[in-house]
Amino acid sequence: MIKEVLAAFALVLLITGCAQETAKEPLPETGKEETIAEPEVVVVRENSLPNDTVKITPEMDVYPPKLHSEEFEKPVPVEAISSKGAEDSPFIPAGRDEMYFFFAADVRQPAHIQVRDIANGIYVSKHENNAWQKPERVLLQDAGKLALDGCEFVEGDEMLFCTAREGYTGIHWFSAKYKEGKWQDWENADFRTEYEVGELHIHENELYYHSSKAGSKGGTDIWRLTKVNGEWQNPENIAVVNTPENEGMPYITPDGNELWFHRWYMGTPAVFRSNKAGGKWQEPEMIVSQFAGEPTMDKDGNLYFVHHYYKDSVMLEADIYVAEKK
Repeated sequence: MIKEVLAAFALVLLITGCAQETAKEPLPETGKEETIAEPEVVVVRENSLPNDTVKITPEMDVYPPKLHSEEFEKPVPVEAISSKGAEDSPFIPAGRDEMYFFFAADVRQPAHIQVRDIANGIYVSKHENNAWQKPERVLLQDAGKLALDGCEFVEGDEMLFCTAREGYTGIHWFSAKYKEGKWQDWENADFRTEYEVGELHIHENELYYHSSKAGSKGGTDIWRLTKVNGEWQNPENIAVVNTPENEGMPYITPDGNELWFHRWYMGTPAVFRSNKAGGKWQEPEMIVSQFAGEPTMDKDGNLYFVHHYYKDSVMLEADIYVAEKK
């Protein structure tokens, strides 16, 4: 969902000209511009949730996720993160006790309204005392400027994320660094245009991503780039996992032996896994179906994914689910 929202906002930026510079106050007579420290922004996402909706529970779900594997327990929502808004695009960095995700308070709102609410964007939840904690907003834009960020990938003290923001046309990749207890130093980090890099996962010197670039079997496929002399090169279609349907949102386990992704199955996204044997990816198997997508895993092998709630062909909200490993 996040890519569609960002694309809509990027169009709004282009049409409305939001990227115009803001006029500055005249400098004091000394010729020196006064530096004023910006106050720390505290975002309470609950304040942005709509008043005219109710939280959907698994008992109310018309199309609950269906588990097709004996390796995991029945999927359930992650309570500390779930709200009556939309939690989407989960990602757990390798070996870390934290989960990043995208949040939109009201999926009914168009992108040009969503972007004006600072509550919409990337969040992080810490796993402490055997439980996920209340999420905190990850701010990746200067105060007073518009941006809508998502597609986050975190490794070490570096983050890659996709963004539609002031000063840019369309969706771009940016990077940020974690320093002094917060994410900062964000800057453009676009890939070569011809690669058409969608949501991604990096494992060592390989970058897996989805794309509809030329050479795909249909819709979006899973592709791989290899880092050569410090640059991402040689796009390769991972043919064994791709079909005429849409494949996307790849995730590689820390040991590099499992490729998780989602594929459209019977009209909705489903989570699949491909194992590596003899250095090659094998035919994938379906793990969870029916509005299940964007898989990620924690260090204990528990499976997380986003589940969208639909009724009468209308998306109502989304939650992050977990299927614990048996």
